[in-house]
Amino acid sequence: MRESRQQSRAGRRPCHSSPGANPEQSPQVHATRIFATESSGRPASERRLRSQCGLTLVELIVAFTIMALLTTMAVPLARYKVRRERERDLRYALHEIHTAIDKYKDASDTAQLGPVKIGTEGYPENLQVLVDGVKLAGQVDKKIRFLRRIPRDPFTNSTDWGLRSVQDDPESKNWGGQNVFAVYTKSNERAPDGTLYSDW
Repeated sequence: MRESRQQSRAGRRPCHSSPGANPEQSPQVHATRIFATESSGRPASERRLRSQCGLTLVELIVAFTIMALLTTMAVPLARYKVRRERERDLRYALHEIHTAIDKYKDASDTAQLGPVKIGTEGYPENLQVLVDGVKLAGQVDKKIRFLRRIPRDPFTNSTDWGLRSVQDDPESKNWGGQNVFAVYTKSNERAPDGTLYSDW
């Protein structure tokens, strides 16, 4: 009777491996590892190590090339923006000075500034007069000022403007010194349309 029971137990196959069994002896585990190695060409540990190595040389070259292209595009745009801002400031400064000169001329023609000095034709003798002010006719302590300060030339970065008097030739670059009829920048640069900024 005991012999028959032992034979029946020996004939049974265990459904699961015992806790102490070696996993390498399991056919399913062994097959899974072989499949993982063959499908990737490398063990899983080697693939994880490669993914942590960072960028390759080719990827670095591509990244630096893209950055260089972006920089090359950004520099001309920045220069164009700076030039446009300078042109805007130049127009504003010229308009401010010429408006002050015209107001001075109007005040002089209406005898608000007293007698007109010979040779000035009613225009200011220099730009500083517009800032310092002129005494009103018949007033002792009252002055009229036409500029708070002389605007700065955005192209030369100074208040040294080119001057023309009424007696000067419109194209002349030499100031006669009699009066200030017009101002211009002393810059020799040209605008994008080819015109000189000094002709503005």
